[in-house]
Amino acid sequence: MSTFLYRVAHWAFRRRRTVVLVWAAVLATVFLGAANSPEAPEDSASLPGIESQQAFDLLDERFPGSEADGAEARVVFVAADGQQVTSTANRSAVDTLVDEVADGPQVAGATSPFDAHAVSEDASTAYATITYRTTADDLTEASKEALTEAVEHARDAGLTVEVGGSALETEPAQGVGEVLGIVVAAAVLLITFGSLAAAGLPLLTAVLGVGISLATITALGSALGFSSTVGELAMMLGLAVGIDYSLFVVSRYREERAKGYQAQEAAALAVGTAGSAVVFAGLTVVIALLGLSVVGVPTLTKMGIGSAGTVLVGVLIALTAVPALLGFWPDAVLPRRDRESPRRTRSRRPGRFGRNTNRNWNWNWNRQGTTPAGTARTPWGVRWARFVTRRPVAVLLLTVVGLGALAVPSLNLRMGMPGAESKPTTTTERRAYDALAHGFGPGFNGPLTVVVDVKGADDPAAAVTGVSDRLADIEGVVSVSPPHFNEAKDTAVVSAVPSTGPAGEQTQDLVRTIRGERPAIESATGADFQVTGTTALNIDVGQKMQDALVPYLAVVVGLAFLLLMVVFRSILVPVKAALGFLLSVGAALGAIVTVFQEGHGAGIFGVEETGPIMSTMPIFLVGIVFGLAMDYQVFLVSRIREAHIHGEQPGRAVVTGFRHSAQVVGAAALIMMAVFGGFMTGGESMVKMVGFGLASAVFFDAFVVRMAFVPAVLTLLGKRAWWLPGRLDRLLPRVDVEGEAPTRRAPAPDDASGDDDRRESVTV
Repeated sequence: MSTFLYRVAHWAFRRRRTVVLVWAAVLATVFLGAANSPEAPEDSASLPGIESQQAFDLLDERFPGSEADGAEARVVFVAADGQQVTSTANRSAVDTLVDEVADGPQVAGATSPFDAHAVSEDASTAYATITYRTTADDLTEASKEALTEAVEHARDAGLTVEVGGSALETEPAQGVGEVLGIVVAAAVLLITFGSLAAAGLPLLTAVLGVGISLATITALGSALGFSSTVGELAMMLGLAVGIDYSLFVVSRYREERAKGYQAQEAAALAVGTAGSAVVFAGLTVVIALLGLSVVGVPTLTKMGIGSAGTVLVGVLIALTAVPALLGFWPDAVLPRRDRESPRRTRSRRPGRFGRNTNRNWNWNWNRQGTTPAGTARTPWGVRWARFVTRRPVAVLLLTVVGLGALAVPSLNLRMGMPGAESKPTTTTERRAYDALAHGFGPGFNGPLTVVVDVKGADDPAAAVTGVSDRLADIEGVVSVSPPHFNEAKDTAVVSAVPSTGPAGEQTQDLVRTIRGERPAIESATGADFQVTGTTALNIDVGQKMQDALVPYLAVVVGLAFLLLMVVFRSILVPVKAALGFLLSVGAALGAIVTVFQEGHGAGIFGVEETGPIMSTMPIFLVGIVFGLAMDYQVFLVSRIREAHIHGEQPGRAVVTGFRHSAQVVGAAALIMMAVFGGFMTGGESMVKMVGFGLASAVFFDAFVVRMAFVPAVLTLLGKRAWWLPGRLDRLLPRVDVEGEAPTRRAPAPDDASGDDDRRESVTV
């Protein structure tokens, strides 16, 4: 592997114009394809295998022409203090609104609160239901404007009017997102490298990769069903891994130049060594993302495929475009001192008897992080590694106990999908939600839709009545609406209002209770029924995600274990990697529960309302963070193994590995945290949750697990860390991720011609 990558980088450096033109042609081609492609589909809510989805499908079949997921607006009217909505003036304003909206485009029906008995007991609150013949995404601006104008007229009459439902759903405030991530990444890279070119190169290649990936996703959107959500996740991951992978290669290139190698040889060695780590780190990310197909949710599968493609593009760019761009500006990415005194980068000249002299080694060694006494301050990575290797037991215990304590709140994890209750109070949906809860009770915002199939019943009307009566007798059900039959009279829909809010645990228990009573009710009435609606759907999705989590973990961790075993030729190192990952994910989940479910510190992050954790969050966290965590694992541990196979003792190899990689891993983690943390600046609670969860997981994994847990375990294991049974050693392929083969075949730095190197820089 490393020899092949070494040759690829040599070719890319030599044929740099060709490589850049090829990537430019690829970018132009996919952008042209994206510009001429049909519009991408909207996110599909189809979730096969759950009862709520089966009930929606039955509604679409038995009630043709009215989509189960059609847009709906619930217009809430609140009378002024001391007044009632049933007064003559207020009633007239309500009826006028209903009449105006009923004549609007795309409206299927508008029900007055006075006809549907939708008035609270104290007559202070009422609501009208507006249904549309199409989904919320397909509503025209004319339809939305007609509803908005009618609402304004009612407000002018003195009523407080708010609109819930999906018809006028408020777009969340956009945060700085990717912009903040790029700005912070640029600052981190500039501080790390001390060179504008070195900081700009990873950013340039990451943007190139994201541009190609997003255009490809857009071009294939109609054919493969990629929605806008696929592009959003691909952009987030593409920026993070694209910057990181280029950062690893550029960092190793600077290191090889400091040893005295020519630019072309240094680029080839960088790709042959760090590039090998990039390939296998990228493969672990791809495995984690493609593993989302195990969950059985089509949307997640498509998101995994699109994001995996983005990661592959990032890997290819790091292996080809980065060495090509280094060929154009071989000295620009070096520190200023190197550029001002280029001969110092080639100071290792043959001395007497062909040996290298030490006259100019001090500067080179300082650049490497190996600091002779009295010349410079020891790098922080070296100081930290020495601290850990001297106290491995204490560091290991503190790490495990600390992360374990942070993970404890995750035991109380409640999964669901935040609704209008999680929106800011500045939105009309949230105010409508609060008004309905105050006027009708908290459960009114989460009614359960019960679809009754009476196709085989002798008396359909009596069977539906029997089901309604049995539902009304269940503890926790406040009321059951009159049934609504289809034209064939073989299916009816009733609405059961729970006594608790849609996100409450009691409501989840109620749904399970109703379904548990189904055999008895069906036996007594002869009618079959299914429970659906937004509340039941959220419960079913959460359960499906919870059931899929263990198989998903088994598939992803199992495949990654095999891959890491091939990379490191060890049994214990992959086990350690998996355990460390579980610690970091557990701590991140605990932090999410603490802030977004229990509300501790919620105000700091702008979370106005706590509730259940988004159902897809644990799966996302496991999949994405596992792949990203293996980036640090491969890059850091491969340097430690490289030092070990070159003859260093285990403790010393840990220190050497940290000398070369700790700063780069720290910078990469800060960049990822910035990219993910930028999403916390948006107004949507779910987006904040994703950003917070991923940023905290990267922090725990990079700065706690990889910087403390890993060196402590490797120190305690000693040489046993690299043990592999002889028979397995013969069976596994050798991939040489440490770059041993290219290092042996590369010419000695002393053989490099400074004149040739300078001539390259001038003629480019």
